[in-house]
Amino acid sequence: MKKVIVAEHAPAAIGPYSHAVAIGNLLFTSGQIPLVPETGKIVANSIEEQTEQVLKNLESVLSANGMTFKNVVKTTVFITDLADFSTINDIYATRFPDAPPARSCVQVAALPAGAKLEIELIAAI
Repeated sequence: MKKVIVAEHAPAAIGPYSHAVAIGNLLFTSGQIPLVPETGKIVANSIEEQTEQVLKNLESVLSANGMTFKNVVKTTVFITDLADFSTINDIYATRFPDAPPARSCVQVAALPAGAKLEIELIAAI
């Protein structure tokens, strides 16, 4: 049976979707963009700050289901400029120091609210 996850410390959804859905041992998150939960606005313009905010938002969603980044088995990263790939990787790697999950990364034309990146993930207990 599916369970809708609402993360108290993640930004409110800006569309008709849930922060995540848990089913069995799996958690599927919606993509997180660098919105600051308290303001609902994009954090500064730098890719470093945006990446940190996206990962903080995902951490809040994981935590709402009793999980951490150690539970993550797959991520998908959407970026608007592949020139940011290396910078994003450096920050992303801090959350997955050992046995990182499988990952896809694609460049897209645009993301909601002018974000430079969006990350979604799948986690397992």
